[in-house]
Amino acid sequence: MALIDVVKYDGNSDVFAWKYPTDDLGTWTQVIVNESQEVILFKGGKALDLFGSGRHTLDTMNIPLLNKIINLPFGGKSPFKAEVWYINKLNKLDIKWGTSSPIQVEDPRYKIFIPIRAFGRFGIKINDSRAFLTKLVGTVSTFNQNEISEYFKGLYLTRVKDAISTYVIKKQISILEINAYLDELSNFIKESMEETFSEYGIGLVNFYVNDINTPEDDSAVIKLKEALAKKAEMDIVGYDYTQERSFDTLEGAAKNTGSGQAGVMGAGIGMGMGFGMGGNIGQQMSGMVNTMNTAPSTKQCPHCNAGVDVNAKFCPQCGKDVTVSESIKKCIKCEIGIAENAKFCHECGTSQTESCPICNKEIRANSKFCPECGNSLVNKCSKCNYELAHDKKFCPECGEKTQGGTNDEE
Repeated sequence: MALIDVVKYDGNSDVFAWKYPTDDLGTWTQVIVNESQEVILFKGGKALDLFGSGRHTLDTMNIPLLNKIINLPFGGKSPFKAEVWYINKLNKLDIKWGTSSPIQVEDPRYKIFIPIRAFGRFGIKINDSRAFLTKLVGTVSTFNQNEISEYFKGLYLTRVKDAISTYVIKKQISILEINAYLDELSNFIKESMEETFSEYGIGLVNFYVNDINTPEDDSAVIKLKEALAKKAEMDIVGYDYTQERSFDTLEGAAKNTGSGQAGVMGAGIGMGMGFGMGGNIGQQMSGMVNTMNTAPSTKQCPHCNAGVDVNAKFCPQCGKDVTVSESIKKCIKCEIGIAENAKFCHECGTSQTESCPICNKEIRANSKFCPECGNSLVNKCSKCNYELAHDKKFCPECGEKTQGGTNDEE
């Protein structure tokens, strides 16, 4: 293989370390190093002579460390083998990083674990070319920006998780509020990672956390956000969780159409809303519930409708027995209250029943249809079809004599 006269690298700026493809050099070989580069000669796995920017001839004076190993003739020309490594010394500030899967972090305020994702960028610079090559690059021929990101992925993911957990606990802030502290958090993480990068000859120029978010479809996040939204609503309106539960209970009872208190409760809730949602409404609702839960102390007399004590046996107004069944009806003649199953009025003596002319079923007087056979019991005028009372002898509409009137005359 031909010996190399000139060695140079003008490659991609994303490459941090690049090995010249051949190791056949000579003491006349010239190595050109750009301003943003450094060159290190390697022999037998050891980093030897280092060259800064400029044009360098590999004679015995310029390669003293290598010369000790291979004993090149002084002042003469001689071929030798050595690896030439170019190190990129530029600042790289656009290396992206991110968590590929959510990190579980305990929220110090709400005491639940919340999954988070974090994203950002960091910048590095090679400060120690020897340490960088010997500890990190190894035997690969190139080492670029992507490999740097992958190599330190485990490091920054661990440090990001630990830093976020430590930071939120130290500051006692919720994960949902962490984006307000990204600058402080970025500096906190940078300081925790600088020492590790330095071990590999790398200077951590900066480290930025651009965003920390939570998966919107996570059940824990959904429930927490719903709870916070509800709390914000209650804070705005002016009531707390206990009052909220009381409102829900009262509203449920008001919607229960089977409850005798539903109308009153519904009205009470409406009145409470009108007075304003505050501490007073809780007292109003409490008093209302107590009132509705209090047993009635009076009842109504079935005869004169006067209010009497619930334990009274006789009405203090009319003196009549009030121990009759609570299920009452009105007399068909005098309309006083009588027991539902009474056949005669205890006030005027009028019969409260009659028989169906078809099936002889005993039914309530003045019924229009028989509940047994469905026969119509309505007395109508034969001329104008006007509906008549049973005791009418003439039709009040057309003057026609009724069937009842005919029977009376006969």
